[in-house]
Amino acid sequence: MSSLLDELQTEYIDLAQPRLGGQAIAATDEFFAPLERMLNPEPAVFIPGKYDDNGKWMDGWETRRKRGNGYDHAVIRICSGVIQGFDIDTSHFTGNYAPSASIEACYSPTPPQENTAWTPILSAQALQGNSHNAFKISSSETWNYLRLNIYPDGGVARLRVYGQVSRDLSTLNQGEELDLAALLNGGRALCASDMHYGHISNLLAPGRGVNMGDGWETRRRREPGFDWAIIRLAGVGEISRLVLDTAHFKGNYPYECSVYGTLYTGGNESSIAAQSLYWQELLPPQKMAADTEFSFVNELKKIGAVSHLRLNIYPDGGVSRLRAFGQLKAE
Repeated sequence: MSSLLDELQTEYIDLAQPRLGGQAIAATDEFFAPLERMLNPEPAVFIPGKYDDNGKWMDGWETRRKRGNGYDHAVIRICSGVIQGFDIDTSHFTGNYAPSASIEACYSPTPPQENTAWTPILSAQALQGNSHNAFKISSSETWNYLRLNIYPDGGVARLRVYGQVSRDLSTLNQGEELDLAALLNGGRALCASDMHYGHISNLLAPGRGVNMGDGWETRRRREPGFDWAIIRLAGVGEISRLVLDTAHFKGNYPYECSVYGTLYTGGNESSIAAQSLYWQELLPPQKMAADTEFSFVNELKKIGAVSHLRLNIYPDGGVSRLRAFGQLKAE
């Protein structure tokens, strides 16, 4: 895996994943494989000997061979956000991959139409077959629809759109409670002591975890200490209720969990892990249990408004979801 792709996967989330609203809208052609497969969150697979009525079954989006002018393109909806990079994954496409691709974007309250104005955000780039083709872009605008152009035809196994969720919270009613940690509200998982089995962004995903892989899980700790994860909330607020869910974690849930918080004024977050040593205790250590959703209200300490949380798990293990309900602090 390239260092660029590793950076994108570690620092950002895939805005095109279906659980955040990613959806296949339309494509010029889906003869060999439907567009919706391209957004599957699971890695692409190859099944030798599997065919359907149109030919070899492929795990991705694949168009027929173009015999005239033009090129194929597809429109997808993504979670509204700021895009930092892409992975145009051609895994298992060897003699049938798209040789080059470009990406355009727009922001629209309704699905794009023929007269929609698209903004180029990734110029045409050569692709390699059976490879992760990672690209970084510099953009500060918010987009919610993309058009992937492939020249002239072929297949793409997966499209990952790495970035940060954007949501306008100014429309909330005064005093309205919301999950300040949720990805869909703009919460962001920043860093963790270990992510051996599951990325910390899973903690903030919508819904309950679908399996043990849909959570944050660390390797077995064989030395003193404990594991931790740091979350930047969608906005500054006072936490009134915390939810910790160990769904599907049965033989590997943490023995205890605690949560610390702070109103972060340290500037650059590159040193936030060290600074978190001095944060205030919001939730004292609580005993955990297998496959259980815990809600904490009376156990919370009054530490005022916070912008960041640190979830501590003792000594290691897996947590499916973290919810931090509260009210935004008035500007």
